[in-house]
Amino acid sequence: MSDIEKLMKEINKFRDDRNWRQYHNPKDLALSISIEAAELLEDFQWLSSEEAVAKNKENIKEEIADVLIYSLMLCSELELDVGEIVREKIKKNGLKYPVK
Repeated sequence: MSDIEKLMKEINKFRDDRNWRQYHNPKDLALSISIEAAELLEDFQWLSSEEAVAKNKENIKEEIADVLIYSLMLCSELELDVGEIVREKIKKNGLKYPVK
């Protein structure tokens, strides 16, 4: 079992222990990813990258974790292999943006 699969099991156990699965349909998970990504952007608003990281690093870590958790939950719900879809996208991007 890969580290990603172990992590997904941990996340799903956390969710299931709280009976939250009923709220975690694909649409709502996709919405949650967007909301958490917007919260991440707030940490950078009106600041340089350096200022934002110096001022908000702990919250940035938390918002990145939220985005990743919801993304992994969506992959689990849709029965997608994270490694496979990321590798496919990298390959597709390699064709779209070849090294010159």
